[in-house]
Amino acid sequence: MTSTLTRPQHKKVIAGVCAGLADRFGVKPNTVRLIFVLSCLLPGPQFVVYLVLWFMMPKAAY
Repeated sequence: MTSTLTRPQHKKVIAGVCAGLADRFGVKPNTVRLIFVLSCLLPGPQFVVYLVLWFMMPKAAY
C-alpha cells in the first residue's frame, strides 16, 4: 500500500485511476473496477469524477 495517490504504470487498463485507488487503499484493482462499473448503473457524475482524477493524479515514478 502506498502513502500517496498516484497512477501506476504497470497495472493500468485505461488511465490507471482504478489501479491507483486500489494501491492506495490496499484492495485489488479488479474490485475497484467492478465497483466503478456497477456505480455507472446509478445516476451521478461517475465519468466526470473519473476524468478529474485522471488529470489530477500524478503518474507513479516506477
